[in-house]
Amino acid sequence: MQGSAVVLGAGIAGLATARGLLRAGWTVHVLERSPGLPDTGTALGMWPEAMHALDRLGVGEGVRSSSVEQRGGRLLRPDGTEIARLDLGRPVRLVPRPVLLTALAAMIPPGVIAWNTPVTDHGELPAADIVVAAEGIHSPTRAALFGTAPRALGTVAFRGTVPGPADGVTETWGPGRLFGITPHDAGNTNWFASIRADLLPPETSPRSAAQLLRKLYGDWHREVRRVLDALGDTPIDRRTLLDVAPPPSYVSGRTAILGDAAHGMAPNLGRGACEALLDATVLVEALTAAPDVAGALRRYDDVRRRPATRTVRLARLANTVSTVQHLLPVRNTIMAAASHLSRLG
Repeated sequence: MQGSAVVLGAGIAGLATARGLLRAGWTVHVLERSPGLPDTGTALGMWPEAMHALDRLGVGEGVRSSSVEQRGGRLLRPDGTEIARLDLGRPVRLVPRPVLLTALAAMIPPGVIAWNTPVTDHGELPAADIVVAAEGIHSPTRAALFGTAPRALGTVAFRGTVPGPADGVTETWGPGRLFGITPHDAGNTNWFASIRADLLPPETSPRSAAQLLRKLYGDWHREVRRVLDALGDTPIDRRTLLDVAPPPSYVSGRTAILGDAAHGMAPNLGRGACEALLDATVLVEALTAAPDVAGALRRYDDVRRRPATRTVRLARLANTVSTVQHLLPVRNTIMAAASHLSRLG
C-alpha cells in the first residue's frame, strides 16, 4: 500500500516515520513548530532493537559511527562505594540527540518539513490518508482524542554535557536524589541529576542551577565533583519530569499517536527514544504491508500499546525507587541482590 501522510512533529518519532514512509513511496508532509533541528542535547541510549529499527530506516551505520558502546554500569553510594554492578547483557549505544535527529532528517527532500508551523486546528491540515501525531509529551492531539494529560512524577531533572571523557556509566543514589554520568562521545561527558521536587526551590537560572547542584552534590564522590567543577558556563537543562497515563488506544479514526505523545515516560530506564523508533518502524511496516489504512493502524496499536505501557509503568517505578528518602540501606540491599541474581541468570 502507498498513500499520503501528514506528520505532526519533527522529533525522533516524527522524522523516523517520515523517513520510513518516504522510502516506501508515500507522499509525506511534516509540520513542525520549531525553526529547525536542535544543535544541542544529551546522549540517548539506543538498545539493540532501536539499532535494528535504525538499520531498517537506512541510518544505522551512520549512527553507530558517531556513538559510544556500553555493556554495563555501576550503581554507587554518594561516597563512591558500590551498591551493584549492572550487566546489561547486550550492547547499548549512546548517541547524542543532535546526531540521531540529523541522521533521521538526512535525505528527506527539501520542502517536506515545514518548520515554524504549529498546528492549532486539525481541520486545516492538508488532505491525507493518515495523520501521525508525534508532537511530544504535551501532544494536543492526544489530549483532544483521549483526554489524557501528562502526570507529574514528583521529581525534577537537570542535565547537560561537560568537557572530558567519562569513565564508563555510573548512577549514584542518595536520599531523595541521584546523579548519573555516561559518555556523551569520545571527548565529552553526559550528566543528569534527578531530585525530588519538594527538595527544590521553584525555579533556577542557569547560574543558580549550577550553585544548587554543587550544594546538593558537592560532597559526593570524586567523579561527581569532577562534573560539577567542569560545569562552567555549559548549558543546564531543567525540567519537571512527567509521564503519560496510558491512553485506551494509540489510534482514533485515521490518526495515530507515536513516541512521547503516546507513552511519554520517566527517563530512568533510558527507553524513551527506543520506544519512539519502534513505534515508527512498526507503523511504517504496517502501512506498507496491509491492504488498507484501517487494518494497518489496528496492527500498529496491537503491536505497540501493551509493551510501551509496561515500560511506562516500570520507568515510573524506577523513578520512585531511585529517589526515595528513607530506608536507603534496605533499598540498596535489594538492588545489590537483584543485580547478583541477574548475573547468575
